Amino acid sequence: MDLLKIVSNSFKYPFRSIKKMLVICLFFILIAIIPIGMMIDNDYVLAIGVVAFFLFILFVPGYFLSIVRMGSAQSAMLPSFNLVDNIYDSIKVIFLRMVYMIVPATTFLIAFKILSSTSRDLIYNYKIIEFILTLNVSLFLIIIIYLIFEFLLFFAKARLAYFNSLSEALKVNKVIGDINRIGIFTIIKWLIVMAILLIAVGFVSSFVMSIPYVGFLIYVVVVIPVLESIANYSLGLLYSNIAKSYDDNRFRNIESRKYDQVK
Repeated sequence: MDLLKIVSNSFKYPFRSIKKMLVICLFFILIAIIPIGMMIDNDYVLAIGVVAFFLFILFVPGYFLSIVRMGSAQSAMLPSFNLVDNIYDSIKVIFLRMVYMIVPATTFLIAFKILSSTSRDLIYNYKIIEFILTLNVSLFLIIIIYLIFEFLLFFAKARLAYFNSLSEALKVNKVIGDINRIGIFTIIKWLIVMAILLIAVGFVSSFVMSIPYVGFLIYVVVVIPVLESIANYSLGLLYSNIAKSYDDNRFRNIESRKYDQVK
């Protein structure tokens, strides 16, 4: 599927089933409870918000993974809600993110430890320029490493959705192989176009936040889930370009086994 179709189909996708989209929006109310509790300064609402937030974490990431799965199959349908499957998928998505963030987190901790001891010496000796340079280089390296692994996580998530296997998603060499098969320039173009469009839509729709209280609720409950649905489906569609080759290989292997059995 070419880039134009990916973008076009992705932005149409959330509106294929308004009823299901409304249910997704309702789940985003769960993460709005904590800010509401803070605004009205109510401890009971805050407590409810904490519980609601954990319910959100347990359900929503898994549902968005199923949207990626739909995209990789080039299905225009929004996935059905399945509490057990969505929770199970959410746990896999959370675990996947934790594993892929080990290197960036470790890099940050090491840099922070080295920087803290080095900074004291530089500041004590009035080497301000050297301190600023060291700080900027350290931050730059941390951000670059984080972006690299966030990039890998994109396609690890797509691989998880397609194979429905956490072990497959944790194979970094296979993830890199998927990236190469899709094409790095294709991915860069996709990232740029989707980022520009999503930021533009997010910026325009952010003006609803100027409406006191209600505007914030509308943005969290409507705008964010719609943008998330678009982004996840778009990732699935991009991955569908190589998913078909996996399907073809599976079919050939099945036919080969049948042929061997007949022989």
